[in-house]
Amino acid sequence: MQVFALTALVVYWFAWGYPFIFRAPHHQKRESVTVAPPSQVGLLLEGISIFMAFAFRLPAYAAPGWARVIPALILGAVAAIFAWTAVQHLGKQFRIQAGLYEDHELVRTGPYAIVRHPIYLSLLAILSSTLLILTPWRWALVSLAIFFVGTEIRVHAEDKLLASRFGEEFEAYRQKVPAYLPFVR
Repeated sequence: MQVFALTALVVYWFAWGYPFIFRAPHHQKRESVTVAPPSQVGLLLEGISIFMAFAFRLPAYAAPGWARVIPALILGAVAAIFAWTAVQHLGKQFRIQAGLYEDHELVRTGPYAIVRHPIYLSLLAILSSTLLILTPWRWALVSLAIFFVGTEIRVHAEDKLLASRFGEEFEAYRQKVPAYLPFVR
């Protein structure tokens, strides 16, 4: 089962990362406004949490059982679906760091109708899938705590930026749609 779980994890990471690497627009020739410092700190914390998921491993003799593998498989699929649909609906608005383009549009379709930040939801899902398969519980909880701090920093930076551009339109969207956890306000 360990080989199956690890193979599934590799496939899910590839499926999750593919749209960001090969489908998202990376080199756009448009003017942009960027709020980098808070967003970069959040990105760093998210990176640390992912590093922890891979660095602090279950012992070789403690392969994950089905109680961990089945939720990991479901979360991996959710991660890939949200990554692909978020990149598709975001289109030319895609950015790694919090920022707006001069002609930025507020996207509210597809996964953006479910959560305002579906890429963060997809990252949480792939991280959780990884933690379930590879990481002891105590380190998984630490990793998740660091991830949530980093993601909250990024969400607040992006929401502030979107509110400054879209005003009442964004506030109405923010009141209606949760940040990155469905059903959690």
